[in-house]
Amino acid sequence: MAREIILENREAFVRKLRELVDGGVPAEKIHAQFPYPVHEVEEILGRRPGPVRYFTLIGAVTGFVAGFGLTIYTVLSWPMITGGKPLVSIPPFLLIAYILTILFGSLASFAGFFFLSILPKIGRLFTPLTEQANRFIITVEEEKR
Repeated sequence: MAREIILENREAFVRKLRELVDGGVPAEKIHAQFPYPVHEVEEILGRRPGPVRYFTLIGAVTGFVAGFGLTIYTVLSWPMITGGKPLVSIPPFLLIAYILTILFGSLASFAGFFFLSILPKIGRLFTPLTEQANRFIITVEEEKR
């Protein structure tokens, strides 16, 4: 069971949200919906950036290592000595490492987003648009008895 509080303006919304949190309602049980970004909500509810950034970091580092690994392995497996230049030369390999860094980082971000958000949730897939679309709504989950 959930209790909805519908407010008309931003100031009343932020004030009511602070009252709820200061009144002892856990931030995990409060869901806020608003028509435009209100940055105070993250501060009041104590929400921090999600763990998708770690997926991105791991993917980017993996892509960087894979870029250098692929090029160095290829050059050492099929050497083509031209003009006495060294086989393993870092500057030309940077381009491939850079491209694979971006590719693996973006794919890992995408996969991390789907993994962490547990998509698709069929029950929440379609939310009807009502006359409440331009209002501030606070939903407080009540404890089940």
